[in-house]
Amino acid sequence: MSTNALLSPSLITKETLVMLENNLVAAGKVNRQFENQFVKIGSSLTVRKPNRFTVTSGPGLSIQNITEPSTSITVSNQKHVDFQFSSQDLTLTIEEFSERYCKPAAAELANQLDFDILTNTFSFSNLVGTPGTVPASFGALAAVGQRMDELGAPQDGRTLILNPAAYWSMATALITLYVKSVAEPALKGFLANIANFMIFMDQNVQQHTNGNYAGAGVVNGAGQTGSSIVTNGWTASKTNLLVPGDVITIAGVYQVSSKSPRQSTGALKNFTITSAVSSDASGNATIGIFPAITTTGAYQNATAAPANLAAVTVISGNANTAYFNNIGFCKDAIGLVTVPLELPEGVDFRAREMYKGISMRIIRAYDINNDVFPARIDILYGTTQFYDDLAVRLTN
Repeated sequence: MSTNALLSPSLITKETLVMLENNLVAAGKVNRQFENQFVKIGSSLTVRKPNRFTVTSGPGLSIQNITEPSTSITVSNQKHVDFQFSSQDLTLTIEEFSERYCKPAAAELANQLDFDILTNTFSFSNLVGTPGTVPASFGALAAVGQRMDELGAPQDGRTLILNPAAYWSMATALITLYVKSVAEPALKGFLANIANFMIFMDQNVQQHTNGNYAGAGVVNGAGQTGSSIVTNGWTASKTNLLVPGDVITIAGVYQVSSKSPRQSTGALKNFTITSAVSSDASGNATIGIFPAITTTGAYQNATAAPANLAAVTVISGNANTAYFNNIGFCKDAIGLVTVPLELPEGVDFRAREMYKGISMRIIRAYDINNDVFPARIDILYGTTQFYDDLAVRLTN
């Protein structure tokens, strides 16, 4: 009697889901708590951020206005892998079917999901490291940890995702340590928990290419706050002078701690550019920045508004040059939701399964002219930055 097993839609989908989840890195480390809400409300959800307050001295009552901060996450990414197989393939065992169809399809979907999650890296403003220098010491990890501490990020649940060059550079650096519990795993290519981080390697860590900046940009007008600053001093008529993901500092504008009494951390406040900007014929440019400069109140993030002619410095590397941006973060820094897709009628078979919170749909039709079964595997998801203060980019 034949030992071949016919494949049911549900069995195929469950097998593919297991492979997809096992290929994920970033997806398992970010916030997924809002997924159930999308079934109820549709494609977009507003997420409230924690409120902040200031401390008042003396016996008098001083009521503070509450302006609840929020962000939103939209489910708009539908990604799929499409293929077909013959009627003979339907009699394959599940192991053979997995190797030929499910495994490569799931690997591609997993990589796309991880890639999209890590694209959020460039929306975070905090950056440490030396552009063009691969991290190769404990000091690089310490710089990420220090910045997160200064921002008030939680100590528990910190994750650091490195590209292969940074990961193996760190492993090489750590094998010389006298601490056996760190050096021995590094020899095997595994980085133990170091500097309070769980460390992972991910090939989907991405490069950021800096803008075409040139000249000596300065602030044009004292006392500017908010999400844009007027500047001049740039080389005239530069297209894409600065682009989204570039990181700048402004002389005299320092980061403050997230809790009262909002003391300076001693590090210049980092701002990421939110939209591409070009300089005019006189070298002027109005730059969109994130986060907005806030110098008072519960949401203060900077010691002071910039002075007139304060230098604007790009710290994300040389102009027109690409650098990898690794990322250290806490779970709530980034949000991810995956949502079940509808199952259409009138197909050969259809199935939808959930595995560890990941919803996948597989649909198969039949092409009578060629005796083949075209099929597709789909996932639907959304991802966005939640909290800027909970992540730090490590350049190399």
